Amino acid sequence: MLLAVDCGNTNIVMSVFDGDTICCQWRLETKRPQPDNTYLDVLTRQLVKISCTPQDIDGCVMASVVPEITPYLSDFATNVLGVMPVIIGTPGVTLALEIDIDNSAEVGADRLVNAVAVAHLGHVPAIVVDFGTATTFDIVRAAQTDKYKACYAGGVISPGVHRSSEALALAAAQLPQISVDQFDAHLPVLGKSTVSAMRSGVLWGYVGLVEGILARLEAEAGYGFTKIATGGLAPVFAPHLPMITSMEPDLTVKGLKQIYDMNNPKVQ
Repeated sequence: MLLAVDCGNTNIVMSVFDGDTICCQWRLETKRPQPDNTYLDVLTRQLVKISCTPQDIDGCVMASVVPEITPYLSDFATNVLGVMPVIIGTPGVTLALEIDIDNSAEVGADRLVNAVAVAHLGHVPAIVVDFGTATTFDIVRAAQTDKYKACYAGGVISPGVHRSSEALALAAAQLPQISVDQFDAHLPVLGKSTVSAMRSGVLWGYVGLVEGILARLEAEAGYGFTKIATGGLAPVFAPHLPMITSMEPDLTVKGLKQIYDMNNPKVQ
């Protein structure tokens, strides 16, 4: 069984694969590094639900955008699970992906993993809209050589929904903190109260942001893209964005599995 770890700025998503099937998945808040026994206790509780134990884990792959926590996750895999993790961005780990930007070291590991997943699913050319801590837009197009399946061609990073709404409440003394959850499809644009006006600003403001950036990316490229939504808040916003082609909540996890398979001789 394979443990796939996606360490983001807000949450650590851990998924266990049995073959190509995700048999369990859970989230931990990305606060600070945790001791090995904390990760082990959570893993054990999750595996019990599917009649398995940590001893059944024989592989691990991880992507992290939080450098402070990466060594702790790596040590957990090595010292507790007894497996050598495949860590995205470390020397020798291949992505089979062309990277066409000024400095490839600047790209978040999760964004590259999403590009690998999109290429594997055959959706190129595509724009991946990831509704996470930040709202990101990443272009994946055909590679210029036969050596690679696809090319990561750059992207756009916008402030995330949660952080924007939190910042608004903190900056304005008379504005409350609102929850970001499912919105009525017919939510009026014109608010009749402070809360309804803020909810409108969050929903339709981000819908407008996504629509505008997608339109500009296509106009700049001169052709259309498959548009894929992913990330924790994708189910909140994608239903209000008819131009979104599909929603792939497990896109990063699927990319991690694909990268593990490419880098593990036992599964070649």
